[in-house]
Amino acid sequence: MISLILAAFTFIAIHLGVSGTTLRDTLVARIGLRGYMIAFSVASVGAIVWLVSAYNIAAYVPLWGRLQWWKPFAIALMLPAFLLVVIGLTTPNPTAVAQEALVDRAPTGIVRITRHPFLMGTALWAVIHLVGNGDEASFLFFAALLVVSLAGAASIDAKRARALGGAAWSGFARRTSVVPFAAILGGRNTLNLAELGWWRPAAGVAAYALMLGGHAHVVGVSPWPGQ
Repeated sequence: MISLILAAFTFIAIHLGVSGTTLRDTLVARIGLRGYMIAFSVASVGAIVWLVSAYNIAAYVPLWGRLQWWKPFAIALMLPAFLLVVIGLTTPNPTAVAQEALVDRAPTGIVRITRHPFLMGTALWAVIHLVGNGDEASFLFFAALLVVSLAGAASIDAKRARALGGAAWSGFARRTSVVPFAAILGGRNTLNLAELGWWRPAAGVAAYALMLGGHAHVVGVSPWPGQ
């Protein structure tokens, strides 16, 4: 469990203590953007590999235990989580890596719903599993992912504001939101499902179906109630 605790704190520290902070700006100035991206990628991959490995070997120490009643809710909520992640990864977005130049374009597709679709999908996924698994190791593992996802959105926003200038970023930020649908409900944007296309949602649904079918074989825990 000590390894998992250290891995969780390392994972959080790398993303919140470096990426999005002025320390990142200092490192970029010293070693260049390419050098920073390589170093950060290596550190991030190392941290996530350590985190996953430590989680996989951690003993199951129940807190509230696996909740069978939660499984139907988990199955339902994992669909929007997959849609946010898959559609987010395949949609041009000023908050994505090396896509800052898109900030002057009108938000389209999933960006109308949230400017951080991947992070919001990951956060939802983390909450679903944190609640449902109910053990110490899962609490640490998924809490680390949840913290990085939620705080990471604010970190990226701050980084983009510094890099793009207040006027350019604030205009984009006003028309979008971190919380899904908040900008739409607030009248700052409108929903246009047609802009999502068909293949992005289809890919998300396909990934979701594969997860349901393979979860027991890959993870070792069935997502279905009573199993």
